[in-house]
Amino acid sequence: MFQTIGVCGTGNMGRAIVKGLVAAHAIAADHIYLYNIHKEKAEALAKETGAVVVDTPEELARQSQGLIMAVKPNLMELALEAVRESLPADSVLISIAAGISLEKLAFYTGPETKIVRVMPNTPAKVGEAMIAVCRNKNVTEEAFATAMKIFAAVGQAEEIEERLMDCVIGVSGSSPAYTYMYIEALVQAAKANGMSGEKAKIFAAQSVLGAAKMVLESPESLEQLRINVCSPKGTTIEAVETLFANGFTDKVKEGFQAAVDRSIEMT
Repeated sequence: MFQTIGVCGTGNMGRAIVKGLVAAHAIAADHIYLYNIHKEKAEALAKETGAVVVDTPEELARQSQGLIMAVKPNLMELALEAVRESLPADSVLISIAAGISLEKLAFYTGPETKIVRVMPNTPAKVGEAMIAVCRNKNVTEEAFATAMKIFAAVGQAEEIEERLMDCVIGVSGSSPAYTYMYIEALVQAAKANGMSGEKAKIFAAQSVLGAAKMVLESPESLEQLRINVCSPKGTTIEAVETLFANGFTDKVKEGFQAAVDRSIEMT
């Protein structure tokens, strides 16, 4: 494992990763270094987690065996310019920015930089992220295994080909938002039928959690899992047929593709 980790940027994803690492005891909190241009945001996260705030991006780079760049894509070039001269030669730069390729990251930092590109999602905060990982040719097997362990501590990490990163954004990077929309719709419908909002949230969210676990653990296909719940002329088949008739599947696919297309535009 890396002995020290730096996190440049403490927005939603940076916060989720830090909190996940600390909760999983993946690395000592005081070996995690934080930098944010708005220092009060880094200080707030440090107060919650025990991580250490540094004053400059250069200091962050010098302290970090693994440097996680958790800044927005439009700020990445400036952020990399600030750290590239201070990053030790044996350190690994880890980018979580959507739409910025390994090639472009190397252009900003130099051809010898060891770079890992990661696409996580915000359930890292509760240790249930889905994380896609790829690397450039400079990253050794040992360093890559260490990076994988870091992200496996906050969910499930899988190595993929970089060409699939845009697809990952649609299927997992952005999809928690679609799932929250689905749960919200169920809650709203339950409230309209007399259930309290808090109780409805528990029923809806636990059902989604259970269904997801069934998908991961059952040998049956998704289609068969759906069929298993649908008794002829019963309540579930009535709901499923209504959703199909109203374009539920196609609308989800359209949302997925919109995220993918936007990622491609950003590349």
